[in-house]
Amino acid sequence: MARFTKSQCRPCPARTQCTSTADNARTVGFPPRELRDLQLRVRTEQQTPEWKARYAVRSGVEGTVNEFAHGHGMRRCRYRGQGKAHIQHVLTAIAVNIERLSGLTPTEEAPTPRRPTAFQNYLDQRELPRPKSWRTLGT
Repeated sequence: MARFTKSQCRPCPARTQCTSTADNARTVGFPPRELRDLQLRVRTEQQTPEWKARYAVRSGVEGTVNEFAHGHGMRRCRYRGQGKAHIQHVLTAIAVNIERLSGLTPTEEAPTPRRPTAFQNYLDQRELPRPKSWRTLGT
């Protein structure tokens, strides 16, 4: 841990880029060397296509969990008792699977495609290829 006093911080030319504190002193923490080396190795590994493909699977699972929790109210049960709660979860999962298999939203309307972003329009106007999404890597 390194601590800098007011008198050390005030004349610094990069002071405006620092975070502010109540006493205008700065404290900087440094992780142990083993942790720093581990962080660097993991961050490098996260840039590989293999890691991104594995993470895309996890992202899909996280999206499903989020859909159940927020879209179908699975954080609260309608019924008392573990058996009835289990039945509610199973029936909700069956309903979601049927909805997904049908390929249609519950209102029987196909979803409208999203409009291209300004960046995508820029690329299209100049006939430049769009970068591939990290979510589609490995598929």
